Amino acid sequence: MVEVQRLASLAVSQVLAGRNLSHILSSLWLRHPRLSPRQRAAIQDLSCGTLRFYGQLQTLLEHFLEVPVRDQRLRALILIGLYQLQHTKTAPYAVVDHAVKTAAALNQRPAMGLVNAILRNFLRNPETLQAVTETQEVARYSHPQWWIDKLKVQYPRDYEAILTASNQHPPMTLRVNRRVIAKQDYQGLLQNAGIESDDLGGEALLLKHAVPVSELPGFNEGMVSVQDAAAQLAAPLLDMRPGMQVLDACAAPGGKSTHILELADVRLTLLDNDAERLRLVEDNLRRLKLEARVICGDAANPSDWWDGKPFQRILADVPCSASGVVRRHPDIKWLRRETDIGRYAVTQRHILDSLWQCLDIGGKLLYVTCSVFAEENGRQVDAFLERHRNSELLPLNTQSQLLPDSQHDGFFYALLRKT
Repeated sequence: MVEVQRLASLAVSQVLAGRNLSHILSSLWLRHPRLSPRQRAAIQDLSCGTLRFYGQLQTLLEHFLEVPVRDQRLRALILIGLYQLQHTKTAPYAVVDHAVKTAAALNQRPAMGLVNAILRNFLRNPETLQAVTETQEVARYSHPQWWIDKLKVQYPRDYEAILTASNQHPPMTLRVNRRVIAKQDYQGLLQNAGIESDDLGGEALLLKHAVPVSELPGFNEGMVSVQDAAAQLAAPLLDMRPGMQVLDACAAPGGKSTHILELADVRLTLLDNDAERLRLVEDNLRRLKLEARVICGDAANPSDWWDGKPFQRILADVPCSASGVVRRHPDIKWLRRETDIGRYAVTQRHILDSLWQCLDIGGKLLYVTCSVFAEENGRQVDAFLERHRNSELLPLNTQSQLLPDSQHDGFFYALLRKT
C-alpha cells in the first residue's frame, strides 16, 4: 500500500503542477511495469478521488496547518489521506499508518509526525468539515470559484445539481453492436455473467456496478463497446442513409465513429490531428471489424486533407473545456482557467467555419461538445447562424443541452443544415 500511496502522491502533485492526469498515469505504468492491475486501479482511484474533492480537502488541510507544506509530494500525500478518511471505507488506523510510512518512503522522515498529527486531528474533529464547507463554496462544491460563479449565472436553478453530479463516480454504460448481437441477447449474456444492467434505450445498457472491460462478455469479439449514454446520441442524430459520404472531423478515440459504422453502411472518413490518438481509432476499428478511411489532419485547415468532394454528413465533436465530463477527468477542474473558455470558443468557431465549406448543399452538420458552458454551446451556434445565412438549425428529438446526471455526462448537440 505504501507504493500505491507514493505513486498516487506523485500523480496528484504533478497534476497540481499543471500536468494532465491521463498522461501522468500512462507514464507511471511504463516506468513501473511490475505494478499489478489491482495496484494500478488503486493508484488511479486515489488520484481521481483526491482531485475530485480537492477543493474540500485543500481547504481542510489549510485549516489544520500552522506552517505551509513546501514539498508538493508530501502535501499530496496528506490530501490523499484526508480523502481516504472522508470518502472511503478504508479503516482509519490503516490510512494513518500507511500515510506515515509513505512519508518515510518519500524521504520525508522529519514530516512523519506532521502527517500523523494532521490525519489524527481530523479524526478527532470531524465537525471541522461541516464548518469549513459552510463558509467556503470551493470547499462545499469542490470546483474552482470561477466555475461555480459561471454555472450560477448560466444555470441559476440547476447549478447545484450540476456541481453535485460532477463530483460523483461516473456511470459505466455499454453500447451493444447491433451488427453482431441484439441488445436483449447481450443483456442476457451479462445476466449470465452476474452483471446487472438497465436498458437506457437505443443501444445503451447502464451497468449497476462498474466492472473491468476484461469481464464483459464478447468484448474482444466486438459485441460491445464502453460509451457514455449521452455520447451515444451523436450517431443517430446524423440521420444517415446507406452510401452517404460522412466525415467524423475530430474522431479520436473513435467511439462515435464506430457507432456510425454500426448503424449505417456509409463511406466514413475519420479525421484527427493527433497521430497517437488515431492509433486508438484504428484499434477500435480492428476490434469491431469495421472499415473507414483514416486521415491525420486539422479540421480547421481542409486544404491540407480535403479532396474537394463534399460530404453529406459531418460530425464535428470539437475540442472544448470538457466541463460536462469532469467526473471522469477530475483533474480538468483544477487545470482549466476561465480564460480557456474563450480560447476554446475561438477554436470551435474556426473549425465550424472551415468544415462548413466541406458540406454538401442539403447536407447536415452535427455540432457536439462535452461542455455545459454556454460560450461553447448555444452562443457558439447562434453566432454561426448569424455568420452563415445558408444555414438553418434543425429540431432534435432530444434536449440540445444535456446536463450530467446519474445516467449520462453533460453534452451539447446542435444539428445544422446547409441550405
